[in-house]
Amino acid sequence: MRIAVIARVFGILLTVFSLTLLPPIGVSLWYEDGTHSAFVAAFVITLLTGLFMWLPVHDLREDLRTRDGFVVTSLFWLLLGSFGALPFIISPQPDLSVTDSIFESISGLTTTGATVITGLDSLPPAILYYRQQLQWFGGIGVIVIALAILPMLGIGGMQLYKAEIPGPVKDTKLTPRIAETARALIVIYIILTILCGIGYWWAGMTVFDAIGHAYSTVANGGFSTHDASMGFYAHNRAIMIICIVFMFTAAINFGLHFFAFRNKTLRHYWRDSEFRFYVMLILGAGLLISCYLWILNIFSPGNSLLHGFFQVVSISTTAGFASENFSAWPVFLPYVLLLLGILGACAGSTSGGIKAVRGMLIMKSGMRELNRLVHPNAVIPIKINRKIVPDRVTDAVWGFFAVYVSSFFILAIIVIATGEDFVTSVTTVASCLSNIGPALGEAAAHYGAVNEVAKWFLILAMLMGRLEIFTLLVLLTPAFWRH
Repeated sequence: MRIAVIARVFGILLTVFSLTLLPPIGVSLWYEDGTHSAFVAAFVITLLTGLFMWLPVHDLREDLRTRDGFVVTSLFWLLLGSFGALPFIISPQPDLSVTDSIFESISGLTTTGATVITGLDSLPPAILYYRQQLQWFGGIGVIVIALAILPMLGIGGMQLYKAEIPGPVKDTKLTPRIAETARALIVIYIILTILCGIGYWWAGMTVFDAIGHAYSTVANGGFSTHDASMGFYAHNRAIMIICIVFMFTAAINFGLHFFAFRNKTLRHYWRDSEFRFYVMLILGAGLLISCYLWILNIFSPGNSLLHGFFQVVSISTTAGFASENFSAWPVFLPYVLLLLGILGACAGSTSGGIKAVRGMLIMKSGMRELNRLVHPNAVIPIKINRKIVPDRVTDAVWGFFAVYVSSFFILAIIVIATGEDFVTSVTTVASCLSNIGPALGEAAAHYGAVNEVAKWFLILAMLMGRLEIFTLLVLLTPAFWRH
């Protein structure tokens, strides 16, 4: 591991991140909410720190190695979350502790959407905008955004790309060069955000709310400018439907969007095995929950379909918006939704969770083992998109699943040990590890009531989920640090 190379990358990325503190300053001055000084101070501190790290090694022209890439990817999210918390720490509103500020910042950047803040409707507009913006940058991945800039500065970035992009197959690039890949992702992401914002504005949102909710919708983050989340607009079916459409769109592999954008065709979507699997899962779960809501007379048939499918899409994409207080829905419905969030949506999207392709591979692998019991000598390959999946990929998926489950149980036990009740502990860990946001128990409305020690372990869970566990845990292995 080369400290100078890593310091140079950190310096550049922190300097770039400091620029994201300028728009909230403009929002504060426009609305005259008095928070601009907090953002100016945060901007100066972040910029000077970035320059302090970069200037001593700015002439260095060495490339990142794989080991360096893992260190940068893992530690930068913690570094970024810490500096991203500065406006919350400095601003008198919403008056958060250091722990709560870092929790809120990392929750936004990892697009988890778990919040410790109440009284959103009365917060200064600049703070509200900043929360939404954190999720927007986190959705595409701040490191991936920086990859469009780093090559121009003489820093190769493929190691960062492999560590950052979600999903079991990480070597597939949309374009031959990493910088072009990053730009392609950014262009698609921006187009979706603009279309989503225009749709919200057309359906009746204010310009401010349309921009803020477009940020968090396309990022599948779930932060809102209202305490009631999207339930604030539950009376407006057009807004609810637009939200469903863009949450689902952002939960699809962006490689498919790129192919559609480049070739002007939509036929390839249905040819993708993971996409078909995810669509069938959404339809099945949506119909199940909608019918159950109707049978129990919780909503009318029309509203049962609307709220049922909204919550299924919201939780399964790990966006985490709420149209209703689904934690109060009867019997098993909240737990079904939580399980959908743990599975997550498609790889290569802005969603969290295990990812649909992994779930599909685990299911196919299980069926293969059942068939082998009947036909022990049979050669039964696993296929996705009509291509045989190498055993190495299948083994990696099972390894990921084992580590995911182990991490979940260990973190849940630790949170219980801090004094939280069983339901709160289990559901908050599951929610943070899968970057869903909403939980049950004391965290059903917000995470403010969770004790501070537990919050630090939930921060760790959010980071592990965002980096798909292995990227972070590999730093703890002795083999990683051997020369």
